[in-house]
Amino acid sequence: MIRRRFGQHWLHDEQVLAQIVKAADLQPDDRILEVGPGHGALTKRLLASSAALIHAIELDRNLVEVLQNRFGSHPKFSLQQGDVLQASLRLADASFANKVVANIPYNITGPLLGRLIGRLDRPANPTYECLVLLIQKEVAERIRAKPGQSGFSALSVRMQLLAHCSWVCSVPPCCFQPPPKVESEAILLKPFPPEKRLESGLASQVEWLLKRVFQTRRKMLRNTLTSVIDPRRLELVAASIGINLQQRPQEVAAETWVDLARGLNLNT
Repeated sequence: MIRRRFGQHWLHDEQVLAQIVKAADLQPDDRILEVGPGHGALTKRLLASSAALIHAIELDRNLVEVLQNRFGSHPKFSLQQGDVLQASLRLADASFANKVVANIPYNITGPLLGRLIGRLDRPANPTYECLVLLIQKEVAERIRAKPGQSGFSALSVRMQLLAHCSWVCSVPPCCFQPPPKVESEAILLKPFPPEKRLESGLASQVEWLLKRVFQTRRKMLRNTLTSVIDPRRLELVAASIGINLQQRPQEVAAETWVDLARGLNLNT
């Protein structure tokens, strides 16, 4: 039974399932958090891997019963019923998984990224070693986009300052039952360790800049920023770090936004 309010589309393509598991690079000491296991097609492959533990969180109570009947006796399997956006992510021993594998409902992609990876000024703690996520292709392309590409956005900058983002495989609608109306993509995210994260104050300044300029992404930086920053100061800082203020926000690399925020030393 498909429950549309849960955004349920079951991935059944064996090749795609294999590519997702391969991308997670599972090792004997890995403890995996699986989000939205559904009927367990991916769960089955994860349990057959060398990983030490698979902890699944499923919202649908009917599917919890299916999963418990199918995998409940497996020594590496544990199951939690609940909303991944609100439920505790701790394992039975109060520790956390070190990797995440998820075929998630597309309507919670943004909030789930916020929970599992965090925000620029508040990265998730603990930091997962990697996340393999099956998400809507349009969102995946925005996350991976390079400066100058049409999909490059504030999301691109935020995610690329939080994690290394790479493509795993494309997933057409025919790989699901029922087929969704959109194309999908599996991506690999490797969050940066704490020592490589932005300092909180600087992260807040970058966030302030992104919100300001991407609201009017078609405008040149000069036109957007001189209304809120002293024009001469802006010119001096931009020249020192090589930003052309005639550029539009989608043309500026993620790291350059950090340089700009650091140079301006904004009081946000």
